[in-house]
Amino acid sequence: MSGERPNPAQWVWYALGGGLPRHLSPWVLSDTTGRTWVWRHLARALVQLLPVLVLVVVVVPVPLPYRVSAAVGGLLLGLFFSTAYMTETTEHRVVKAGYPPGTAGRVRAERAERERLERRSRYRRDGAGSFD
Repeated sequence: MSGERPNPAQWVWYALGGGLPRHLSPWVLSDTTGRTWVWRHLARALVQLLPVLVLVVVVVPVPLPYRVSAAVGGLLLGLFFSTAYMTETTEHRVVKAGYPPGTAGRVRAERAERERLERRSRYRRDGAGSFD
């Protein structure tokens, strides 16, 4: 992660789809391409779904079991669609942060290739003491 991070209010705005100031662009790129980018995407999706879920459970005038089952069903469906469009959504966030289209996918692919090469390296495979 980059050094500067958004404050909590900025992060909620960002999670809801809002843009962040340009000085936080490196953080956005790191957020959408780091090792935990999928989990971070799902956390943002939960923040987007939460207000609707709360309204369903609190406001809809039907018995509680129906409201809870509707909220759980909506949550599962929302997470399903969010996961289906996860790469496009994160790419859009990166473009909004000022990077060219395709940057997030390229950075993730480069990281994956680097990790693959590290896993297959002789040092990793044979251990540090086997370079005699």
